[in-house]
Amino acid sequence: MDIKITGEYITLGQLLKMTDFIQSGGEAKFAVKSLKINVNGEQENRRGRKLYAGDVIDIEGSVFSLS
Repeated sequence: MDIKITGEYITLGQLLKMTDFIQSGGEAKFAVKSLKINVNGEQENRRGRKLYAGDVIDIEGSVFSLS
């Protein structure tokens, strides 16, 4: 799934909320610890990770690419 970002970047926590993996920003801390998340093929567990256009994020088998 392709996701367009309007600014320079979004955070992993914002992406989790945009894709309905979480309902509120407060859930992000728990979600990054419990979900299997890869950013550009590397495991990630920081909710504040900056994601830029061109990044590919795999969350529990759902793949998102940013543009």
